[in-house]
Amino acid sequence: MLPFALLVLSMAILPMLAPHAWERRWFQTLIVVLCSAPVLGYLSLNGLAVSALHAASSYASFIATLGALFVTTGGIYVMADFEATPRTNLLWLTLGALLASLIGTTGASMLLIRPLLRINSEREHTGHLVPFFILAVANAGGLLTPLGDPPLLVGFIAGVPFFWTLRLLPVWILYVGSFLTAFYVIDRRAYARESATALARDRAQLEPLALRGRRNVVWLLFIVPAAFLPAGFRELAMLAIAAGSYLSTSGELRSSNGFSFAPIVEVALLFAGLFACLVPIEQGLAAYAPSLPIQASWQLFWASGSLSAVLDNAPTYAAFAALARGLSQGGGDLVCGIEPLKLAAISAGSVVMGATTYIGNGPNLMVKAIAERVGYRLPSFLRYFLFAFAAMLPAHAVMTAGFWLLER
Repeated sequence: MLPFALLVLSMAILPMLAPHAWERRWFQTLIVVLCSAPVLGYLSLNGLAVSALHAASSYASFIATLGALFVTTGGIYVMADFEATPRTNLLWLTLGALLASLIGTTGASMLLIRPLLRINSEREHTGHLVPFFILAVANAGGLLTPLGDPPLLVGFIAGVPFFWTLRLLPVWILYVGSFLTAFYVIDRRAYARESATALARDRAQLEPLALRGRRNVVWLLFIVPAAFLPAGFRELAMLAIAAGSYLSTSGELRSSNGFSFAPIVEVALLFAGLFACLVPIEQGLAAYAPSLPIQASWQLFWASGSLSAVLDNAPTYAAFAALARGLSQGGGDLVCGIEPLKLAAISAGSVVMGATTYIGNGPNLMVKAIAERVGYRLPSFLRYFLFAFAAMLPAHAVMTAGFWLLER
């Protein structure tokens, strides 16, 4: 089980300790090979090759679906510059939170962050804008479908029904609603402090909404039905969608969107190692679950969420799903072998608390990089953590009390 922990820690720590080395693909490949080779060797020598093949099949479904979402959304370019009022910003964040469950938190973030920054480029008090965008769009908004966030996609591939996550709608309303309410109050106060010159400049530089790459919206619509195809056909369909989208979109449009295959190649490489290393984790946690100190749903919520805040939330979800599966043995009405309340706790914790730090979820860093590139000043790592934790704490308290009461 140790290689899984080493790989996840490497993903979290090495980009900060050795950023130049981590940017090189050969170095990432070396880390993945060093961590996964002992696991694959152990599985082969102990007659568990079938488990490795099952992990490879799950990996193929995961990366094909994620890749199709990445390529199709990368071919859609939104141009707009509305008046930067609190109402406009609220509507834009609400749209992003809704889209996040349809085209993924990465897709929604990449689609909407640049127009939002452009809309507010003439304003002077915008320090709160990107942090709230990360909370609502890059994380909590993806709670409703497996396409919304990688942890839920991992669950779907493992056997969780596609529409089961719609049961998390009350959780989505709680978090997204609290974020948007707090954002509107803060943005109104910030707008009231804007100078007359800034507001006049903002009103003078308006641009109507325009959408380029509309055919990629059609390609996006094919992804949901493709997800229901049998294994094998599903992966081929996702690859066909990605290829069709890429070949039918001009290079100029993708360049305008800052599109590059580098992020999805990195995800594919790292997750190859993660899926390989997950096999003993899933078996070990399922076997030893009754003797571990984490038993209740509220504990699973906090444990999975806390690790998702500092590690990648998809493997965190997979590890705690294995733990919950072991805790649920003998129970009734199980979903993919897990009690529904425990599955809801892991799903909510992994997705929502990924917003606690910049490294908790991939879109967080992407949004941060884009904002800083165009001149927006963002909070430091520690200041952002304090802001995000404080913004989520009221909803966390409600969730903890809810899980505790429902399980009594």
